Amino acid sequence: MQENYLAKWLNNELTEAKLAEFKLSDEYASYQRILEASNSLEAPEFDANQAFTALKNKQTLNSTKVVQLHPFKKFLRVAAAIAVLLTGSYFYLNSLDENISTQYAENKEVVLPDASTIILNADSQISYNEKKWDEKRNIALEGEAFFKVAKGKRFTVATENGTVTVLGTQFNVENRGDFFEVTCYEGLVSVTFNEKETKLPAGTSFMVIHGKIVDAEAPNTNVPAWMNDESSFKSIPLKYVLNEFERQHNIKVETQNVDTDQLFTGTFSNTETELALQSISVPSRIKFKLEGNKVLFYAENAP
Repeated sequence: MQENYLAKWLNNELTEAKLAEFKLSDEYASYQRILEASNSLEAPEFDANQAFTALKNKQTLNSTKVVQLHPFKKFLRVAAAIAVLLTGSYFYLNSLDENISTQYAENKEVVLPDASTIILNADSQISYNEKKWDEKRNIALEGEAFFKVAKGKRFTVATENGTVTVLGTQFNVENRGDFFEVTCYEGLVSVTFNEKETKLPAGTSFMVIHGKIVDAEAPNTNVPAWMNDESSFKSIPLKYVLNEFERQHNIKVETQNVDTDQLFTGTFSNTETELALQSISVPSRIKFKLEGNKVLFYAENAP
């Protein structure tokens, strides 16, 4: 049966005579079953861009064999490709069987199967495969977390912005939108960003803002400030500071006539809201108005 029959059949363009002839062909029954199966498929809900980026950053985590398929009929190839993509994406996203997250103003400690520990900062999430942990120590991270890794096989943290690889050490990773920072507190950390690897010894940091590598302040403590109920910044755009305040205090932030790209250096409390507001507004030379669970930051010349 010629393929233009198939195209016209799918578009309901066959005449009754041609349709009757097509139904008598050997191909019709196969095509009918494929069409019915395709109509019953339901794609899982997922962000295609995020899934693609995550797959790219996890190239070092899993190797995939590529098998060359023999040519077949055009419709069957398309149907098979769609089925493989849907099924593959679904099983990949669901292969990470453990998903742990935190809400605003919440921290959480997670103990992994090898006794490694992760402390999640507010509004963060990790995913990993507990069943295959002995084979591959792989973590997917959204948000910020401090890792204390037990010595053993390679331990990998994959984010949308970059990948962090260690054997056994202590480090912090923050991955929020276009902000990416890795700080090594003990041992040696390998960071891969834009396919380029950077080695971080203890007491150093690696930072990316808006897709560009920027100078990062060396840590002066043995754990990140947020683990001591503070948020600390060194020459960071104010908008990231306000976002962190929102996460730590679960208070909606609004601004009026404020340059959120101005650089901020300072520290605010993650537990005392009024003190935190003063710590942000005074060095930034702005004012604030707190009403319930909302705060407005505004410039002094604002109406």
